[in-house]
Amino acid sequence: MTQRLRNGTRRWWLFLLIIGLTITTGFLLLKPWDIAHLSSYPKPAQSYTEALHLVEILRKKDKQEMNPVCRMQLMTHNKKTEHAIVLVHGYSNCPQQFHELGQRFYDSGYNVLIAPLPHHGLADRMTKEHAELKAEELAAYADQTVDIARGLGKQVVMMGLSAGGVTTAWAAQNRNDIDLAVIISPAFGVKKIPTPLTAAAMNLYTLLPDALEWWDPLLKEKSPPAHSYPLYSRHALVEILRLGFATLDNARHTPPAAKKITVVLNANDMMVNNEETNKIIKVWEADKANLTTYEFKADLKLGHDLIDPSQPDQRIDIVYPRLMMLIDRH
Repeated sequence: MTQRLRNGTRRWWLFLLIIGLTITTGFLLLKPWDIAHLSSYPKPAQSYTEALHLVEILRKKDKQEMNPVCRMQLMTHNKKTEHAIVLVHGYSNCPQQFHELGQRFYDSGYNVLIAPLPHHGLADRMTKEHAELKAEELAAYADQTVDIARGLGKQVVMMGLSAGGVTTAWAAQNRNDIDLAVIISPAFGVKKIPTPLTAAAMNLYTLLPDALEWWDPLLKEKSPPAHSYPLYSRHALVEILRLGFATLDNARHTPPAAKKITVVLNANDMMVNNEETNKIIKVWEADKANLTTYEFKADLKLGHDLIDPSQPDQRIDIVYPRLMMLIDRH
């Protein structure tokens, strides 16, 4: 009888141990990893001349094998203007994505900066270079472009799409010298991953070997636009999510630094998870941030990339005037 009780006690403790390990593992898996050390290091330009100097420093980092339309684009009126805007393209695309919209802002009197994200814009569309992308590089990119913009305009607007939207959100959370941050369809989550599992998926893909997959498995390397990469890296997507989780974690402890934030959602977006974006919207609203939101309705049938005129499903006749109106309101 005593031996039976001992065996029963051992099985009970073993059961409790397994349950405890399962709960602990689940908790650790659902909590985003490695997000605490992403910090901002602002060094804003103090003059137009200094801004041009910083542009040249950043331009020299462009690789020689860049696609010519993907190099840094600076549209300037040769002096510091009332407004400057930084336009941040999405993952696997390049500055050409925002060129036409940037031209419209330039024609409206803005100085315009469109810089390629790290590892982007290479002439070889099949390159694996973008798989090296890190959240730290996106944070540094945000600081560098805002630093430049401070010398280009008295008021600074930053606008980004998808991964560029997350980068802009990170800057809005950390930089108090941004007058308006416009965050468009930010990639805080991926549509095909259920919201509660976003962090777990990010953590698991961090542990697994990287894989490159086609954006369009049917068109493959022929998928438009011609200046973008037709492949995406799972690890690069993980790094974009890391920056998003770092931004959300920071927001839960500190109000956003930007003077005003506008978040633009696309109800027809089949790529990003708007529920994840709504998390940070609710946190910012709780902080009583100067925040507005706008949603393009589903019946417009807009694609995820609602900026690039080269996309076959583009509706820039609707999108561009609306975005410019949202900025004019500030």
